[in-house]
Amino acid sequence: MIDRKTTLGGSMTDVKERFSSGHRACIGCGEALAVRMACKVLGDNVIIVNATGCMEIVSSQLPYTSWTVPWIHTLFENTAAVASGIEAGLKVLTRKGIRNMSGTKVVAMAGDGGTSDIGLQALSGALERGHNFLYLCFDNEAYMNTGIQRSSATPYGATTTTSPAGKKSIGQFTWKKDLPAIVSAHDIPYVATACPSYYRDLMLKVRKGMDVSGPAYIQILSPCPTGWRCPTDNAIEVGRLAVQTGMFPLYEVEGGKHKITVNFQQLKPVADYLKSQGRFRHLSEAEMNRIQERVSEEWTRLKDLSRLETRLPEAADFDIS
Repeated sequence: MIDRKTTLGGSMTDVKERFSSGHRACIGCGEALAVRMACKVLGDNVIIVNATGCMEIVSSQLPYTSWTVPWIHTLFENTAAVASGIEAGLKVLTRKGIRNMSGTKVVAMAGDGGTSDIGLQALSGALERGHNFLYLCFDNEAYMNTGIQRSSATPYGATTTTSPAGKKSIGQFTWKKDLPAIVSAHDIPYVATACPSYYRDLMLKVRKGMDVSGPAYIQILSPCPTGWRCPTDNAIEVGRLAVQTGMFPLYEVEGGKHKITVNFQQLKPVADYLKSQGRFRHLSEAEMNRIQERVSEEWTRLKDLSRLETRLPEAADFDIS
């Protein structure tokens, strides 16, 4: 059971579903679970701006919808621009006394393709202008809804339909774009990473993002059994391994200060994570060692950035048993 009382005060979540059942997500979809968790924290007084992507496709076929709050579909490239326009419009309504919308929060949702690739220009502009909205990137590490094509968030070595592994190809040959670092460089109030496998950490970060005045950004790893080629009942375990091996560390940046939110004294070998998915099954031991070296270096760098913290939380702090 979720402990509803948090250090942030009050109830972290409730039983109301704002992303309801009946959608058409794949069996075992980690992204649908992450969206549901986030929506429990968002509350009713929100306007959700949703890019083209898996969640838009599975939740909004006329005449049905899975959304119980105001929701608008946008294109891949303009999610942050539409969110900016809505946020500006709410300010005008309030300023002119037409309707007090000061308590309404705009929440943008998009996948990694619509965020780190196609939508990056609009996102950067919105962050630079300082619009008051929360941006949630649901990162399943490829363009899953259009056929599992690679994105700039696809990890090195993964095979996709546009970066297939073969005799002369390792699959994806570039390293995953560090979008949280790019967003942090805009000097916004709050940046974080999250994963539904650590649900309390995810929900606390969504609450923080909602409470921020100004832009906030959370990148949520969303395991995709279909695209990652793992059992449909294994999304939570695969997400845990991503965090426990350092492939997707959980941290936040507040006021320019980094803090690891789920810490480990020793990471598990990345091979444990890579071997759990068919998209990496072609990798040689040498290539897995190369990935291990890169992950270890990045974990050390992240811990160095977090040294000012007197105590880093342990994974046991987020035990879901």
